[in-house]
Amino acid sequence: MVVSLPVLRIPQLRDADELAHLHVAVWKSTYGERLPESCYTQQAVAERKNLWTTILSASPPRLVTAAHQEQIVGFAHAGPPFEQAPAQALELYSLYLLPRWHGSGVGRQLLDAVLGDRPAQLWVAEHNPRAHGFYRRNHFDADGATRQGALPEVRLARQHLPPKNVQDFHSA
Repeated sequence: MVVSLPVLRIPQLRDADELAHLHVAVWKSTYGERLPESCYTQQAVAERKNLWTTILSASPPRLVTAAHQEQIVGFAHAGPPFEQAPAQALELYSLYLLPRWHGSGVGRQLLDAVLGDRPAQLWVAEHNPRAHGFYRRNHFDADGATRQGALPEVRLARQHLPPKNVQDFHSA
C-alpha cells in the first residue's frame, strides 16, 4: 500500500488553531517530562493559538506547513534572528513534525522550503539527539553559543550550500 506524502503549503490565518494543537502535541512527544505539565494543557494550546494568530496576521517572512489529507502534520518557520550577535542573517525559528512522519523526508522538505540553500542558524534543545542528527545531516554544526531556559539550548549554524534542486516557497 502506497501512503501519499504531505503537501507543502503556505498557511492561512484559519490554520492558527491547528498549528497550536500540533505545536503543543509535538512538544509533548519530544520533551515529555522534561518540561512542566503546564506546557501541554489547554491553556498552553490557547496561548499558542494567540501566538500563531499574531504570526499569521503579520505575514511571516518564511512559514510553510505540511498537510496530509488536509490535516497539518508539520511546519517550519524562519526569518531574521532576534539576537544581537547572530551567526547568520537567517534563523530557523521552528521545525515541528508529528512523530509518525519522522524519517519520511517531510522534515527535509520543510527545511528546504524555508531556508533553501542559504546560510542559516537555529537554536535546538541540548538534549534532543533526533534533532541534532537531522540538522547535522543538513550541514548544521554547533558554533559554541548556548543559552539557558526551561531547556538548555545550543546554536547550530551552516554556511552556504552548493545549489541544489529545492522548492523554496519564498524566493519568488
